[in-house]
Amino acid sequence: MHSRQDPGGRTIRHHIDDLLSRPGSSLQFPLCRHELSFHEVGERLVYQDRLDLALDADLIFFLSRHSSIKPVPVLTVHVTGNTGPAQLGGKPSSLAKAAPQWMHAILRRLTDHAPPGYRVSYEVTHHGPTELDIPSLFVEIGSTECEWTDPRAGEAVARSVLSAEPFSTISLAGIGGTHYARRETEIAQRSRAAFGHIVHTRETGCIDREMLQKLVQMSSADAVYIDRKALTPDEVSRLDRLASEAGIPRLTETEILLMKDLSWDTWKRIRELARSIDPRAEVHNTGTVADGTPVAIDLPHDLIREANLVDPAGFAEALGRLPAIVLTTSRTPILPVFIATGENSSVVLNDLISLCVTTISRGENTAIEGNQLIIRKMKFDPDRARSLGVPVGPRFGDLMRGISVIVDGREITPDMVRICEETYIQIPGLEKKR
Repeated sequence: MHSRQDPGGRTIRHHIDDLLSRPGSSLQFPLCRHELSFHEVGERLVYQDRLDLALDADLIFFLSRHSSIKPVPVLTVHVTGNTGPAQLGGKPSSLAKAAPQWMHAILRRLTDHAPPGYRVSYEVTHHGPTELDIPSLFVEIGSTECEWTDPRAGEAVARSVLSAEPFSTISLAGIGGTHYARRETEIAQRSRAAFGHIVHTRETGCIDREMLQKLVQMSSADAVYIDRKALTPDEVSRLDRLASEAGIPRLTETEILLMKDLSWDTWKRIRELARSIDPRAEVHNTGTVADGTPVAIDLPHDLIREANLVDPAGFAEALGRLPAIVLTTSRTPILPVFIATGENSSVVLNDLISLCVTTISRGENTAIEGNQLIIRKMKFDPDRARSLGVPVGPRFGDLMRGISVIVDGREITPDMVRICEETYIQIPGLEKKR
């Protein structure tokens, strides 16, 4: 859909026609797998409320120009609506139904095809039409006549629309940020986060419980992302409270990026299980965890602690190759409880135990007796040093560092002042794993 009044929309439509007229276009462009129809209206697109009643369609792409008081070359995508007063089409406090997966797919293709000098961005929700019963989105060229008629921009947008192919995403409503929704754009470009409605910082005062629920509903959102750096602490607290009261999950940028390829359902259950293990726990997804039912795997605390003491970097790197969720807190680098999914928890348990035992054995003198791992450490014994006449002071330090010292003409070696300290770790089933 485009307006004959709109040079940006006409430019995009011209290049869509051009691309579709080329040989093999139906095979080249995923959008051609759908039944397409093209419409031109005489009025501005922002006033096209109830347009869908005259169309037999499942989705509307509005091809349009973007204007700004601070003009920059930009290609944008957004859904329409008014969280407050209707200043440019639509009705007050009314939202159109978003198509977050399609917006995400187009945003990514715009990133691939944008001409040099053009930025790519979501826009926040603004202007009409708002009264549409089927999903819709605006894709635009901004921000002046120069860009609206730029054939490079027209072809980039046309190619992005035709080549867009939605895939499995996490649908979100966004709150906070400037008109170009910088944080939401960057998150979507780096992850499967697909934003529907996004609310400008200056409009968050319009969000009450009813509007928050409407934002989620009209975005088909699984959760809400709040750009906390773009809002005051008081406003963040208010929005958090509204979401909590409405039972709407909130996702941080870190969580969104950590989800990687996991479905929202699996991630939600992993979050719930992690919080039941330790409410302070941070979840770390290695990227090799598959969708499935999360299961907690408990290991002896001493086993994890000793492995991490021997080789923190190597141990963490090796954990990253296992299909297990790692939990941490500010006080504990690695909790002794891991989360696996599906039916492979027993395999993951065996792999974790093997990794811990192997890591410890590389750095310490170990032995296995039955289901016990025995760690033998040679430690400096100050009492033994004193009994051999070594005065407390620098010579103690030398012996602790493995350097022999001379006392009253007699050499005292480090081995003479060491004792063997043994640590026993009970590991059920260890004997069978040997």
